[in-house]
Amino acid sequence: MSHNVDTMFYTGERPWHGLGVELEQPATAAEAIEAAKMGWEIKKVPVHLPDGVEIPGHYATVRGDTGVPLGVVGDQYQPIQNKEAFSFFDSVVGEGQAIYHTAGSLGQGERVWILAKLPEIIRITVEDVVEEFLLLTNSHNGWSSLRVFYTPVRVVCQNTLNMALGGVARKGIAIRHSGDIRSKIAEAQRALGLAAEFYSEFAEVAALCRERELAMKELDAYLKGVVPDPADGRNSARAQNVRQEMTRLFETGKGNTLPGVRGTLWAALNGVAEYADHVRVPRAKDPADRVSNRMESIWFGSGATLKARAWDKALQLVK
Repeated sequence: MSHNVDTMFYTGERPWHGLGVELEQPATAAEAIEAAKMGWEIKKVPVHLPDGVEIPGHYATVRGDTGVPLGVVGDQYQPIQNKEAFSFFDSVVGEGQAIYHTAGSLGQGERVWILAKLPEIIRITVEDVVEEFLLLTNSHNGWSSLRVFYTPVRVVCQNTLNMALGGVARKGIAIRHSGDIRSKIAEAQRALGLAAEFYSEFAEVAALCRERELAMKELDAYLKGVVPDPADGRNSARAQNVRQEMTRLFETGKGNTLPGVRGTLWAALNGVAEYADHVRVPRAKDPADRVSNRMESIWFGSGATLKARAWDKALQLVK
């Protein structure tokens, strides 16, 4: 499936993907939606057979401005409009706890997202800093819930450090497209307080990883846990090549030669993250599709899964 970027905006420095229009910081969700040209709404309409007969229990989600169908859903599905989804962050932005940073949509609008940047930073070393973000994503094709993820970004290399922790923070916040959605959103807004809990634990684990030096044998074992050889023995050479590239990034990757970082588990983690975010290139003929597929992978797909596995293996070494 192609995930070509439909529309987006950004504030501050130009993102790595080079897409979007730079704007002043939007103060509200409504301004963010206008900036990203995402004011359109989703309609839920019955699905019909070619002869005009309606199919019971089947509905299409249709983009209101273009008439393009985005997915097929059931009776219980309720669309969550972009304005409603993005306003999720208005409370924390309005109180000065975050700023709208990036927003956009993929494909023809099947998935939308917005990033909010929190004011705090995590200083791993004097030169190695991690910024704190909240990522909200919503789908209009019935494939996933509205979700909020805690998304740390390492400044020196722009690695997105998807981390899976225990408790509620492990799953982030999810709202299904059914039932009383407005009350669910109100409840989830109160759960945004979990961000402080998440980033406090993230900082603790990151510090432990930076303090944990790795011998090459330990690095090899760690990377085999992250990228194991296939059980059937097929494509083992490919897995080995990936691990070799991660080893190279452990030694010379962006930020991994900094004092206090070189040779540590923190460097190994970021070697995996740099591979997933910046080296591994999703397949696509069109360059725009490659960029958008890469965004999809980094935040939601195989790249995110790879980084979560790297964190799980790192936690086993420090806890």
